[in-house]
Amino acid sequence: MEKITVFTGAGISAESGLKTFRDEDGLWMGYNVYEVATPEGWKANRKLVQEFYNMRRREVAKAIPNAAHEAIAELQSKYHVQVITQNIDDLHERAGSKNVIHLHGEIFKMKSDRDGTMISEIRDDIDADAKAPDGGYWRPHVVWFGEAVPEMESAELELRDADIFIVVGTSLQVYPAAGLVYALPPGIPKYLVDKNPPSVSNLHGYTVIGKPATEGMQDLLKLI
Repeated sequence: MEKITVFTGAGISAESGLKTFRDEDGLWMGYNVYEVATPEGWKANRKLVQEFYNMRRREVAKAIPNAAHEAIAELQSKYHVQVITQNIDDLHERAGSKNVIHLHGEIFKMKSDRDGTMISEIRDDIDADAKAPDGGYWRPHVVWFGEAVPEMESAELELRDADIFIVVGTSLQVYPAAGLVYALPPGIPKYLVDKNPPSVSNLHGYTVIGKPATEGMQDLLKLI
C-alpha cells in the first residue's frame, strides 16, 4: 500500500472557525505573543498564559472537523496515511485520521513545567496554581516560541519513505517545520492546497491548488 504523508497548518482549521494568529482579526490580536507563547511569558505571568490557552481549549472543543479534515481521513481507505500537523487541535483525530503527529503540541494535554515528559489529558480549564505530581506547575502541552520541537525527528522519519506528499493550509514558509520537506524522497508527487500559495518559484515540482482547504481537497481527491 502506498504511503501518503499529509502536512497541515492553520489554514485547514481556520475553516472550522479556529482563527490563526496571522489573520488580521486573528485570535492572537490584542495579545503580545511574547507574553502568552514564550517560556519568559510563562515565568512572568502564569495566570495570563493559562487564561489564554484555556480560551483556546474551549474554542477547539466547540469546533467541528470540516470537509478537508474528512477528505484526509478518507484517503485511509486506499493508502497508508500519516498526518503531520502544526495545529494543536484534535480535528484530524475527530475526523477519523489514525496516525497524527502534532509538531507543536496538543491543546487537550498539559505537562509539568519542571519535567516536560510528565503529560496528562485535560479537557477543562487549567488553574494557574495547579501543580503536577513532581511539584512543577501544569502548563499547556504546546511548543512555545524559543522552545525545541520534540516531534521534528519523528516527522522527518515519516517523510523519508513517503510515496506522495500533500500540503494543506500552510505556505511552507515558517521554519523549522518548513525545512522538513527536504527529507522527502526525490521525484515523488507533491501537492499543495492553500488559498494563498506562495510564489511558484518556491514550489518547484508541486501541483498547486490555490483554493481553501475544504474546496481544494475535493479537487485533490480527483487527482490521486
